[in-house]
Amino acid sequence: MRTATAIAAAVRSGDISAASVAARTLDALRADRHVAVTRVLAERAMAEAWAVDARIARGEDAGQLAGVPYAVKDLFDVEGLPTTAGSAARAKGPAAAADAEAVRRLQAAGAVLCATVNMDAFAYGFATVNADYGTTRNPHDPARLAGGSSGGSAAAVAAGLVPLALGSDTNGSVRVPASLCGLYGLRPARGDLPVAGTFPFAESFDEIGPFAADLGDLALVWEVLRGGAVQPRAVAPKIARLGGRFRENADPAQLAAIDAIAPDAPLLVLPDVPRARSAAFVITAYEGGHLHREALKADPFGYDPAVRDRLIAGALLPDALYERALAFRTEYVARIEALVSDFDVLLAPSAPCAAPLIADPMILIDGEPSPARSNLGIHTQSITFTGLPVLAVPLKRPGALPLGLQLIGKRGGEGALLRLAHELEERGVTGVSMPAGAYAGEMT
Repeated sequence: MRTATAIAAAVRSGDISAASVAARTLDALRADRHVAVTRVLAERAMAEAWAVDARIARGEDAGQLAGVPYAVKDLFDVEGLPTTAGSAARAKGPAAAADAEAVRRLQAAGAVLCATVNMDAFAYGFATVNADYGTTRNPHDPARLAGGSSGGSAAAVAAGLVPLALGSDTNGSVRVPASLCGLYGLRPARGDLPVAGTFPFAESFDEIGPFAADLGDLALVWEVLRGGAVQPRAVAPKIARLGGRFRENADPAQLAAIDAIAPDAPLLVLPDVPRARSAAFVITAYEGGHLHREALKADPFGYDPAVRDRLIAGALLPDALYERALAFRTEYVARIEALVSDFDVLLAPSAPCAAPLIADPMILIDGEPSPARSNLGIHTQSITFTGLPVLAVPLKRPGALPLGLQLIGKRGGEGALLRLAHELEERGVTGVSMPAGAYAGEMT
């Protein structure tokens, strides 16, 4: 599959047209076999592609992402369309008056929006099992989950339908599907990328982030979205490995990779990790439940049953418990930032295992079968709590189900994440292996 960077270069040079790329991409999206796509935006995509070609014909700069097709999770506002947030009930609601800010920035850079993609309803889950739009299937094995809640975004990239897709990450909803689908994914530092025009889940934690099958592509779209480049660090970053709970409930291949990457790095044991995860659950449930409280009263049966009950439970949580969780978060963040201040990158697993079977969506947590939908984020939720930037990277595993790692950085230290990710690619430790049968189309 040709990278987004290569597509943009070819479009700017006139070797291919943005319209031809868009037309091939739309054909592929219409033929999606993984329940990744919810709406193919053919009219909009062709209009944007023709506008890119017209700018090039006039000798104008068509942008860093000229003609690059992409998709967005169904909680990004797309002008003229209702923002479903994964719920068919919202498909009958009012159309968005304008694009989400992230969509606007990508369009300004010449990217071509081609589709909206599937998600857990209201982003509440780690599986992309959706009662209205179906269960998204993992392109590496369609009998397995793609992860969530940004599973449609990850599956669309892993299947080769688009080189880039946008998702959101509240408690791991980019990092988990990136791990299960074998992609690069980003959860930025708190407030680094624009969330305006996205349907919220838990505003204390919500962030947006891209998926890509190429590290250079991810760096490029990160640059476009943040309005400035992230420069790789000039010197080798100082690394630590996360121990304690992060060494439990992990695949042996993840732990072996972490130890091979930095065998002499210290093993840090973060304090109160289970408590941090529990507090993240409380904050998420409370904020999500209160956001939907009035709508639940008006039409409870319009909600996905698996999500409805969790939202109702969150709406019933006492204010005092929520306030305690927020206070603990403030204390916890200060402690963690002090603990990790001497390091540039922390290494940890992403999802704790390879993709579970759709027919048996359970995973082992502390030796006991547990629902994947709520537990695939066991290693991501406590990191979300800190607001630190995280780059999810796929282990190089040709012929095997994907597994991923989290590269966790300091605030303002994103360049160290990129430097280490590039080094790991060069060493052959990480990298994307496209599944058999991935669509190639115009991008071969």
